[in-house]
This record gives sequence, C-alpha cells and structure tokens, in this order.
Amino acid sequence: MLRSTWSRVTALALAAGVVWLPFAGRDLSPDEGGLLILAGQWSPGSSLYGDYFVDRPPMLIALFLLADQLGGSAWALRSLGILAVVATVLLAGAVGRAAAPGRLAPVLPAATAAVLAATPLFGRTVVDGELLGLPFLVGGSAAAILAMRAARTRTALLWGLVAGAAGASGALVKQSLVDVFVLVAVLALVQRRARPLLGVACGALAVVAATTWAAYLRGTHPGDLWDAVVVFRQQAAAVIASSATGSTGARLGALLVALVLSGAPLVAAVLAPALGRPTTEAPDLRWPAVAVLAGELAVVLGGGSYWLHYLTGLVPGLVLLAAAAVQRPLTRRTPLVIAYGAAAASTAIALLWVGVRPIDRPEEPVIAYLDAHARPGDTAVVAFGGANILEATGLHSPYPDLWSLPVRVHDPDLERLTALLAGPDRPTWLVVAGTSLGTWGVDATSADTYLHHDYTPVTTAGDFTIYRSNEP
Repeated sequence: MLRSTWSRVTALALAAGVVWLPFAGRDLSPDEGGLLILAGQWSPGSSLYGDYFVDRPPMLIALFLLADQLGGSAWALRSLGILAVVATVLLAGAVGRAAAPGRLAPVLPAATAAVLAATPLFGRTVVDGELLGLPFLVGGSAAAILAMRAARTRTALLWGLVAGAAGASGALVKQSLVDVFVLVAVLALVQRRARPLLGVACGALAVVAATTWAAYLRGTHPGDLWDAVVVFRQQAAAVIASSATGSTGARLGALLVALVLSGAPLVAAVLAPALGRPTTEAPDLRWPAVAVLAGELAVVLGGGSYWLHYLTGLVPGLVLLAAAAVQRPLTRRTPLVIAYGAAAASTAIALLWVGVRPIDRPEEPVIAYLDAHARPGDTAVVAFGGANILEATGLHSPYPDLWSLPVRVHDPDLERLTALLAGPDRPTWLVVAGTSLGTWGVDATSADTYLHHDYTPVTTAGDFTIYRSNEP
C-alpha cells in the first residue's frame, strides 16, 4: 500500500506515462510529421522556418528539433510526449502542495492531470503543442501560487521569475497558452499584491528575448514571427468564419461529445460545491481557477477548428479547480470518488478502444506507393496537408505551406502554386484528395489547368490520387 503522499503522486504520474507506451511506435500523424520535417531543416531559408511555414511559435519547433536530434522517429517524439505527461502530473501535485497542506492536497490535482492528460478523448496518443505546453503551464501555476503566498519580497520575486519564465514558455509553444498570465493577473487582484508581478514580467521578457534571439540565429526574423503567430491567426479566423464547410460544425459536435464522455464536466461539477471559504494561508484559488478555466474554454471554442486536442488546454484550469477544492476540508468524498472513478473509467475505455481500433491513417497507401516508385532527387507536394507523407518518404516539398490553413490564408487562388507548377522546379509528384486541387476557401481554377495538362494520374491510393509530372 502506498503510504506517502508523494509516492501516490509519483504512481499517478508513472501510470499516466505508461499507458502511452502501446501507442509510442505508431505511425506519425500529419501534424507530427510536418513539424518534424520543419524542425529538421530549420535554418536560414525561403520561409519562416527554413523553407516551410507554420503559424506556431519557435519553442514548439525547438522541442520537435530535440525529437529530431534524438532520432526523428515516432518513438523519439512520443518519448518526449510521455515525459511531458509525467512532468505535468508531478507538477500538478506541486500545485496542490502550494495551495494547501494535508495529505490529499497534492493527490487530487495530480489525479486530475493524470486522468485527463492520458485520455484519447482529449486527442492524446499523439504529440502536439497543447501536450508539450502542459508542464510549463502547470509548473508556472505552482510558481505563481508560491510567489503570491511568499512572505519575503525576495522570495516572491524569485518565484515570480519562475512563473513568468514558465508562462512565456507555454505561450512560445502555442500562442494561445496564456493560462499562467491569467492566473497571475487574477491572483494579484484577489491578493492585492503587485510585487510578484515584477518578477513575472522579468522572467517572461527574458525567455521571450532569448527564444527570439535563438530563432533569429536560425534565420527566423522577429517581424515574420509576429506575423505568423499573431497577424496570421486573425486572418485565419476570418477565413474559417467566411469559408468553412459543414464539417466544422460536425467537429464542434464531436468535440462537445468527447468533452462530456471524458468525465471532465462531471469532475468540475463535483469540485464546484467544495469551493467554500478556504481554511489555509495560501492565496484563495476559487476565482483564479474559474478565470483560467473560462479562458481555456474560450480558446477551445473560439479557435474555430474544434480539433479534439484543443481539449487538452482545459487540464491546467481543472488542476487549479482541484487545488482550490483542497483548500478547505472535503467533507463529502463519495461524489469525488464517483466522479474521478467515472473519468478514470472513461480514459481506460478510450485507451482500450484506440488500442483495438487504431486511428486510421489514410496517408498510408500513398506512403507505400511513393516508397516503391519515387527516385532520389524527386520532390512532392501534398495538397493540402498530409505532411506525414513527406516525412515518411523523405521527399522535399518545393511549396512552403505544408498545412491547409496557411494555403487558404496565403494562397487562396493558388497563384504561388500555379507559378510553381508552370516553372522549372515543379514537383515530381502531386498528391491530391480527389482529382482537383480545390478545397473550401481555395480557388484552383488556374492550378488545375496545369495539374491536368502537365501531370498524369498514375494511381489511386485510398482517398488520394497520385499524379506524376510528364517531364522525364
């Protein structure tokens, strides 16, 4: 029997990491493959990150570069994801310990993180920005609480530095991950303490400056970064709002169903009645937790694309909600046991389901064909997305946009792609969903002319048609 509090937290962390192992060697998703390609060639080039563009900050690319340096395999990348999960659960325990004394204080937030960081209903078993940002957000939350409760100014400033650095790191993994700064702002209002804010600001500025400088040394200009992570997101939101098809609404429905089935709303509903007046000396986390969770929900629902992995962004807020609950005696534990048991059962069932019925990768037939027929020096464009095809086959794309949304924002009339197809550097292979380069938000009239005149369809692979250039 586990006797100590931290042995329980450690057991939860290891369990959350171990359940990833059966999926660690599975084929890369399109996003994983694309980010590995982009990170592996990150150097001065023709686009934002080397020769390719993605609307994500540089610390995410740096983490994928680490996975590339570790071998660039699915195992290398997923090992990084497992470490992120384990660290998140341990740091969630630290949030509980900062919030309140007592044996249960670290365990309940850690259990929250363990159950929800492992569920496929939150898009897990693949590695993305939301997952890699979790340790920074949860660790930064613990540091923010310690900064606000510190009696000495120097200690408050030091913990503020840690919180600011962690918060900035989270936002530099994905620009919407600003949870730590929301927490700090609301804590400062509730506690009426401004001194830790100086440390937070200094820590954040130091990390942003160092990361921006490191990216600049690799050829990524600060002005281009601003356009990618801020201006582009505004443009993308407008494109999604004006051009998205019915599939977007269907994904919203699926996201809401996944959220309910995960048990997360039940956990929140059971924790909410426990949020009475705190009995600890630590900062009251009730309103800060609610504010962070509300901000996270706004990000999940306001992004417009509604992918399941967006739900991972709710984990820090739910951890804080659990930490707020343990700041007062938990007199009714049966509802907690039922809620967490239901969430754990949901995660276990989802993991079993994904294990028995693995995620379909429609790109696999294309990968098999190109592996058999592509020659050294060949290039390829996948229209639009499916960058895991390029990663698996080792083919370079002369077109800078590996994802569909940048195409819809940067090249909606496919003028740049048409110029590429008409020029001497046109790709050897074109992989097209169906028989046209057109998709929602994209006018392929001119590009399709070159597709059908200068390329020959050589095979159909699943949902894709593979075209080869007519030039020998």
